[in-house]
This record gives sequence, structure tokens and C-alpha cells, in this order.
Amino acid sequence: MSDLTLPGSAGGSNGTRTIDRVRAGLSARHAAERRFRLYGKIAIALALLFLVLLIGSIAVKGYSAFWQTRIVMDITLDAASIDPDGKRDPAVLSRADYNGLVKDALRAMFPEVKSRSERRDLYGLVSNGAQYRLRSMVLEDPSLLGQTVKVSLPADDDIDMLIKGHIDRNLPESDRRVKNHTLAWVDQLQQQGRIESTFNTTFFTAGDSRDPELAGIWGAAVGSFYTLIVTLLLSFPLGVAAAVYLEEFAPRNRITDLIEVNINNLAAVPSIVFGLLGLAVFINFFGLPRSAPLVGGLVLTLMTLPTIIIAARASLKSVPPSIRDAALGIGASKMQTILYHVLPLAMPGMLTGTIIGMAQALGETAPLLMIGMVAFIVDIPQGITDSATALPVQIYLWADSPERGFVEKTSGAILVLLAFLILMNLTAVLLRRRFERRW
Repeated sequence: MSDLTLPGSAGGSNGTRTIDRVRAGLSARHAAERRFRLYGKIAIALALLFLVLLIGSIAVKGYSAFWQTRIVMDITLDAASIDPDGKRDPAVLSRADYNGLVKDALRAMFPEVKSRSERRDLYGLVSNGAQYRLRSMVLEDPSLLGQTVKVSLPADDDIDMLIKGHIDRNLPESDRRVKNHTLAWVDQLQQQGRIESTFNTTFFTAGDSRDPELAGIWGAAVGSFYTLIVTLLLSFPLGVAAAVYLEEFAPRNRITDLIEVNINNLAAVPSIVFGLLGLAVFINFFGLPRSAPLVGGLVLTLMTLPTIIIAARASLKSVPPSIRDAALGIGASKMQTILYHVLPLAMPGMLTGTIIGMAQALGETAPLLMIGMVAFIVDIPQGITDSATALPVQIYLWADSPERGFVEKTSGAILVLLAFLILMNLTAVLLRRRFERRW
């Protein structure tokens, strides 16, 4: 290489200088390539760092939502006050004053509390939902009447935040939500071993509530499930049928070109526009119920259809023409070729695109806000026409609440939503790797 010279040169110093310039240029290009690779690695590292910081901050705020502070109390289930006629009638048992029994137990634990204001603070140690826990226990086992039972009841959200360390005990009393005498009561309960931390099953089994310690994501999760079912049942067959027609049957003319352009443009339309369309058409024009999974599914169907159509067409294009030619060559009709040969080979890619579209629909909030699914819904929906909310909307509602207890609920719900999204995307990747064929 060192003896290489330009053609026609005598091989003197002129040729040597040319080779030196070539080598210098190669060195510069190699250095530029190394810098470009370094920049790419730095960009990936920064993206991963920001992702870890984001998920880490959410996890730090939300992991405590999966645990709940409870107070163990000895409660006397007075048969005379709960079931005065002694008939064990469930209707009578349901109407009993269980809240009064909780207050009696608290007064028995702290007999030194006399003033009305301090008693009000004392009753605030336990959640408002404690009485429903007692009622359910008595309805399940009426034989408990007349006994003194040890019951673990949910603590109030302020006490829960105090135990979890979200309320600074060192602040002046005027700057914190928990008063000094309440701190003394909590310390006494801890010394007696009456405060315990348990897995928060309420977070996964209950609907929304005004009280943070009683709020759960089950109602929103069921609403999201019904909404996605409606979306899947409508968007998948319509998307696949549209893709098959456009790719296999439609003539190539200006009309089909215009349709393809509009489909690609619809994939980039902001989701809130679909919410406005659903509000104007499905609710105002057709009169469908507001805040229902049926309307939410229809709106999300319009939003996910372009994604499914584009993915389905790409899957159909990936099937080699030889498959079609072979089927037609042995006498199959056009429809038989599509149904029995092309579609089975393209279906893995279609399913992958559908799952990605469903994951996108699961995380959408703006279109659901426009059709009224932002309402405060406590009951668990029983069908697609019942009033419901969705998991992203539930997160939005909790994030707008001023109580400190809803901060961890918000982050915990985000973690659950992220887990579902990761699971759906992982399913799409596994399906593609399992069934994809390379030609």
C-alpha cells in the first residue's frame, strides 16, 4: 500500500503525498463514524435514563398504594342494638348502627377523651368505611351477635399517610393535618400492637370513592374491559375487511388513492377530535347513553381503525405473490385464495397490529372525557350500557384530587396501567415471533 501511486505518475514524492492525503481522509472518516456511534449510544443511554427516572419516580410514589394501614379493635356486637327482634332478618341487620359500635369501641380504648372536638378527632382515626366492614361480617355470620370480636378496620387516610411517612411529625401542628393529641393516640396504638400494614386488596376490588383509603380501580378496570371488548369486536373485522378489499379487490384509481390518503391521515388525527365526533354523532344525534362503554368503544373503534387497516395491509403485502398464483393455478377462486391461503399467512401480522391498536386505545383519555366518562362512578358496571369510567380517566380524576392519599393512588393506578400496556405489547411481540414467516 505504501508503494501505491497514481496512474501515470513516476512514483516519486507526488504519489506519496497523494497516498498520505487518502490516508488522512480515511482517518477523518473513521473518526467521524466513531463519533456518530458514540452520539447514538449517548442518546440511547439518555433515553433509558429518563425512562428509568420517570418510572422510578412513579414507583416511589405509588408502591405504598398497594399497602393499607389498619387498626385492630375489640368491638362488642351488641345483639340488642343490632337485632332487637332476634329474628336475624338480613334487612334489619343491614340497617343497624355499626358506626356507633365503632365509636363505642374507640371511646373504650381512650376513656380519657371527653371533649366533643377531641372525640371527633378520635372517631377520625378509623375510615368511614369501617361500618360497612362490620355490616358485611355480621351478614356473613350472624352467630357473632352478642360477642366481642377482634376486627381489623381500615384507618383514615391521614393516619395511613402518617404511618407511611408522608406526613412530617416534626412540623408545627398548624402546618400538618394530624394534631398532637392524634399523634399521641397513634403512638399508643402502635405500642399496643393495634396498628398493622396489610396488602391493600381494596385497591383492586373496589370502585371509586371520596375517601382515598376506600378508593379502588376495579370499577375503572371493568369499564376499560367492556370498552376494549366493544372496540375489538368492531374494529378488527371492519379493519381486516377494509384492508382485504383495498389490497386484493379494489381497482387502482383516484377514488382508492383518495381513500388510502385519508386512512393515513386519520391515523395522525388528534384523539380528542374523535371524542368530539362521538359526542356529536353517537350521543347528540343517535341518543346513546353518556359515560357508557358502548359509546367509548365506538369512539375508540374510529380511532384504532386506521392503525389496524394499515397493519393489515402491510401483512397482506408481505405474503408472496407465488402463494396467490399457486392457489389460482390449481383452480381456486379469488375469494378462496384470499380466505384459505392469504389470510392465514397474514393473520399474525394483523393480530400484532390489532393488539398494538388496542394498547393505544387502552391508554387514551381525551376522547373518553368528551363523551362523559369522566363522571364520578362508584358502582361496578354490569354491561356496556351502564355508566362507567376507564382506567386512564380514573387516573385523571385522582390526579386532580387535593387529598394526599390520592397521590399514591394515582401513581399506583399508573403502574397498573403500564403493566397492562407492557403485557399487551409483549403479547404482540411474542405473536409476531411465534407465527411470523420469512420469505
